[in-house]
Amino acid sequence: MTEQLEPMPSDWQRALAVVAHPDDLEYGCSAAVAGWTDGGREVTYLLATRGEAGIDTIAPHECAPLREREQRASAAAVGVRAVEFLDHRDGVIEYGTALRRDIAAAIRRHRPELLITLNHRDTWGGVAWNTPDHRAVGRAALDAAGDAGNRWIFPELAEQGLHPWDGVRWVAVAGTDRPTHAVDATAGFERSVQSLLAHRTYIEVLTDEDPEAYCRTFLSGATGASAERFGGRPAVAFEVFAR
Repeated sequence: MTEQLEPMPSDWQRALAVVAHPDDLEYGCSAAVAGWTDGGREVTYLLATRGEAGIDTIAPHECAPLREREQRASAAAVGVRAVEFLDHRDGVIEYGTALRRDIAAAIRRHRPELLITLNHRDTWGGVAWNTPDHRAVGRAALDAAGDAGNRWIFPELAEQGLHPWDGVRWVAVAGTDRPTHAVDATAGFERSVQSLLAHRTYIEVLTDEDPEAYCRTFLSGATGASAERFGGRPAVAFEVFAR
């Protein structure tokens, strides 16, 4: 019998989602986010870059503000009001203390109980190689959850008024091939389609398909893939690390 996915923890009020690029959260997480915000929970997005190197036909200085606008519209579609950017360089994000410090600062500022990030492993299910940006940000987010609560790591943050926050109880990794938990995607699915569709400029470069049909097909496949392990319900799956 296929091992079933557990429902995501629900006894939390604030979440911080940390990813590398605009659209990272929309390729899978948005239906869950829509459900959470509908329930009155607060979700903040933190992006390491503005995705300025993501469209070959648009120069980075033109692409960055365009993709920022699309990301803000995308977040709004699922009830997320706060979107922040760290301005690391797209495509060449370096894992290290600078990135960990930036994410730890955001954790101290927003004080989430749930931290969300994207697949930090080398591959997507052992089939496709993951990008350096995803690996760096995912790993740094996992590490920063601990950094944020330790007064002796990045003490300069306390001097800036960002005092330790050791309240992150779970880190949930999306896009993993080792899921443990899931969120029912039914109620938030249509808004997740609109959220991904908000990245229209990027999507039109990726595919010759009708953009809405592309978004709907992709997200139907992603949420449907978890249904067998979640009582037959379409779902957003996460690998959850408890702290």
